[in-house]
Amino acid sequence: MSITTMISIAFLFFVAVTIVKGVRIVPQGYQWIVQRLGKYHTTLTPGLSIIIPYIDDVTYKITTKDIVLDIPSQEVITKDNAVLLMNAVAYINLTTPEKAVYGIENFNWAIQNLVQTSLRSIVGEMDLDDALSSRDHIKAKLKASIADDIADWGITLKTVEIQDIQPSSTMQAAMEAQAAAERQRRATVTKADGEKQAAILEADGRLEASRRDAEAQIVLAESSQKAISLVTSAVGDQEIPVTYLLGEQYIKAMQDMAKSNNAKTVVLPADVLSTIRGIMGRAKS
Repeated sequence: MSITTMISIAFLFFVAVTIVKGVRIVPQGYQWIVQRLGKYHTTLTPGLSIIIPYIDDVTYKITTKDIVLDIPSQEVITKDNAVLLMNAVAYINLTTPEKAVYGIENFNWAIQNLVQTSLRSIVGEMDLDDALSSRDHIKAKLKASIADDIADWGITLKTVEIQDIQPSSTMQAAMEAQAAAERQRRATVTKADGEKQAAILEADGRLEASRRDAEAQIVLAESSQKAISLVTSAVGDQEIPVTYLLGEQYIKAMQDMAKSNNAKTVVLPADVLSTIRGIMGRAKS
């Protein structure tokens, strides 16, 4: 191969490399940072761009799509000294890629630490109950506290979400014991209330029964009074009907005594009529 041919081939190769280095096509969703002789020169947007070969160099290829940063779980101490395990996720967008490249060494690591530090500071001013039930409040304060800081790096914070809030193992055990004690207390109170209501109902029942018994005795007394009045009016001074009635009741009483298991022997007086007259005599006296 002649020298001329070799030079031609080398020249064509140099031209091809020069064209490749000078013509750049930036894909959609990216911006490329160009340095000229080691110094920032321009930012290439999506599409076809021409740079000076061997002088300009693409040093950074930055995405303009939203970036999701997973913030690792960490222990956070509340105002009342409760230990919580919390993690979060941040959604950011690089609006000014050159600031993100030259303004901070590693923006991912920087934002992660900024979120963790701000989260500890915010939760440290809250009680345990507030921290567990105020995710939206924590989110709003967290976003407000770091949005201005990362704006200086050309980064916009779209949103930050609290993924999970969990008490530590020891705190969770204490909370479970507290919940069990509270359930036991409620059960005891409920049982006491039930026993109280049962006692009140039982007392009300006894009171009502006593009232009914008293009313029944009054009714029986009134009936007996009426019966006595009727018998007195009907008999008048006649002795025989009264003697008959008392004798009938006397015999019935003796029969009941004879039927009793405890009664072995029943002795009747020889002169029943005289006995009844004696009863009448005592009644009249």
